[in-house]
Amino acid sequence: MAEYLITFNDEWVPDFTLEEVREKATSVRPVIEEMKAAGVFVFSNGGLDASTTVCSVTAQDGEPVFTDGPYVETKEHLGGFAVVDVADDDAARYWAGRIAVALDWPQEVHRFPRSVGTLEIDTIA
Repeated sequence: MAEYLITFNDEWVPDFTLEEVREKATSVRPVIEEMKAAGVFVFSNGGLDASTTVCSVTAQDGEPVFTDGPYVETKEHLGGFAVVDVADDDAARYWAGRIAVALDWPQEVHRFPRSVGTLEIDTIA
């Protein structure tokens, strides 16, 4: 089994009213329940946007420096995600497709690198 991140970019989603967001949450709930029943669900959350940013952190002289900004130079940011533990890319694509249809907005699929302890096997040298 491998872990995958299924995510959407908040910039891809139009502005919704609170009621419309609740309807989207209701529409994706059966997919999440199906993922749990299949034993592939790890964790999800769809409530991220620019207002949830706590801080920005950089390294300076080997020490963390925390600031309220500027944030990473991008207009795009994570809006929500699900982590699944599935057999392969096809299975991850299947669940991402189910989520995309339930929410009616795009999803991306990322495979976490396989690791043994803290040693990453699929790293790029």
